[in-house]
Amino acid sequence: MGEASPEEEQTVMEWMKENETHQEYYNQFKKIWDQSKALASGSNVDVNKAWEKFQNRLAGQHEPAKIIKPRFSWVRIAASVILIAGLGIALFMLVNKNAAPKEMVAQTGQNVLVDTLPDGSVITLNKRSTVTYPSKFKGDTRAIALKGEAFFNVAPDKKKPFIISVNDLQVTVVGTSFNIKSENGSTEVVVETGIVRVTRSGKTVELNAGEKIVMNANDSIVSKETVSDKLYNYYRSKEFVCDETPLWKLVQVLNEAYDAKIIIGRKELNDMRITTTFYNESLEKVLEVIHLTLDIEVIKKEDGQIILQ
Repeated sequence: MGEASPEEEQTVMEWMKENETHQEYYNQFKKIWDQSKALASGSNVDVNKAWEKFQNRLAGQHEPAKIIKPRFSWVRIAASVILIAGLGIALFMLVNKNAAPKEMVAQTGQNVLVDTLPDGSVITLNKRSTVTYPSKFKGDTRAIALKGEAFFNVAPDKKKPFIISVNDLQVTVVGTSFNIKSENGSTEVVVETGIVRVTRSGKTVELNAGEKIVMNANDSIVSKETVSDKLYNYYRSKEFVCDETPLWKLVQVLNEAYDAKIIIGRKELNDMRITTTFYNESLEKVLEVIHLTLDIEVIKKEDGQIILQ
């Protein structure tokens, strides 16, 4: 209607850019509004003539009826049309409120977020991760989208496969548990129970329990490998389980878990192996064990960096 200020218009534009669903809502409401205006302008009802006909009918058509100006006008008709359109919009919002895609978001400050999807599947979401899913699964699949990392315990339903879109991969399951991690274009899928199919560009690999696959942005489907440790599970179990684990891999997970800046100062230390389990320990305690076990010096810098030397 041209009543919004430039600031309000900018707010709406930014809101639409945030999500495709927002743009879709806007387009639907605009369509309702435009149609209501067309209805008001396109009406060919002669109100005076209709009123005269009604008066004549009451008088038995014996005397010409006086033309009495009705107590309503086109302004009121237009207002009625707008009111009906407004009620339509309100009804549309009410009906479609639960149909809009939902988001499960684990913020930076959260270590983990656990939630249940409409089909009963349970998701454990790592920090800085997002899952988008419908309020109700319709059709012959259960499709969701993932950004970041999450562990899935999928409710079995052979008639409705569970499909996760992550980067340009599709992960398809029926009822199983597995972990997916997406970071910097790389995707890792680790299967704990059941069978998982990973598809990219029409090519598929099938993973069984205890197997995983790691794919970078430009990789075609690569060979699967056996899971050698359970470090991927740290954000759920609060445990760092190392079994002949190379130091570089443990450091990578510690940096993720504690938002730390640990750097290996000498290349020859990268492949040093460590076998131990840390359960809900502080970073200070973990570094102390690494220092004593591998005889490595731990140097802390003022800028927050921690160097293993």
